[in-house]
Amino acid sequence: MMEKLRNPKNVKTISLIVAAIFVIGCFTLAMSVGGFGSGVASAAASESAVGVVNYQVLVSQSPKLEQVRSEMQQAIAETRREFDSKSQDLNDDDKERYYKQLQERLGNKEKDLMDPLLNEINEVIKKIAEKKGLKVVVDKSTVVYGGTDITDEVAKALQNPKK
Repeated sequence: MMEKLRNPKNVKTISLIVAAIFVIGCFTLAMSVGGFGSGVASAAASESAVGVVNYQVLVSQSPKLEQVRSEMQQAIAETRREFDSKSQDLNDDDKERYYKQLQERLGNKEKDLMDPLLNEINEVIKKIAEKKGLKVVVDKSTVVYGGTDITDEVAKALQNPKK
């Protein structure tokens, strides 16, 4: 059970899901701020109004990520011990249900730990975008050409939050 959460493929999948949610949120925000037709047209007309960030890099370089990982590892170890001790007397169906409950609880724990980190990244992106006059910031993986890359500036601001 817990090995599944440590599997690099699963970590990558979770990271891609987080990035996709961010991109969808940015797209929705862009559409709601300027309306569908005019917002897209004005963003396309002015390349400098579009910023790009490599969201996966920002998450992986965040100074708080190691703390999140550490707390998740502790939660996984505690959950493993809990499962081992409480599932001994359960039949296979009950074990499966209990296992799924614990997986859901771990998923909620991960969300609770990641949300503040992601919110901090989003706030820093927003500050830098406003400072540079960017109207929209999207994930770099969705951009074929153009846009102002602000990944390095955001990463530096995350490393030195006092500035």
